[in-house]
Amino acid sequence: MDNIFEVIEERSSIRKYTDEPVSEEMCRTLIEAALKAPTATNRKEIHITVVGKDNPVQAEIQNDLDPDRKGSFYYDAPLTFYLSAEEDFGWSDVDAGIAVENMHLAAKALGLGSVILGCMKKVLNGEKKEEYSKKLAFPEGYTFRIAIAVGHPDTEKRRHDFDFESSVTVI
Repeated sequence: MDNIFEVIEERSSIRKYTDEPVSEEMCRTLIEAALKAPTATNRKEIHITVVGKDNPVQAEIQNDLDPDRKGSFYYDAPLTFYLSAEEDFGWSDVDAGIAVENMHLAAKALGLGSVILGCMKKVLNGEKKEEYSKKLAFPEGYTFRIAIAVGHPDTEKRRHDFDFESSVTVI
């Protein structure tokens, strides 16, 4: 898909993946898409940690988030990208959100699927924050912002409809 509007129209959150690995070239393209995102005052404070599905830290985070193991928020995606940013910079959440959306759209354009993950924020920024910051190799003074799981989709999902009229006010 070369047309950005087609990519936006067709993208959806994918929650089931094949076992096919994501190539290094695709991984690099996704990272570059995130790093090319605009940031407040051109701060470029986003850091990305890439973790494979078999890395034990994935299971640790999952267990701390959901000890009853009701389901995996990684959905067995081959890769998860954790975005961290400067803890004390007031625009880091916005900047990370823009970066992860670039990754989400780039994944779709590459024929991959992805799902944006924020649910682990309470774990990664909670009482084990320092421990997980080290395990995920966040730079000093950085904190978790958002993540995205990526892989080859094993399902198709139509995007959710929206109600334009109730979602927009023109003044």
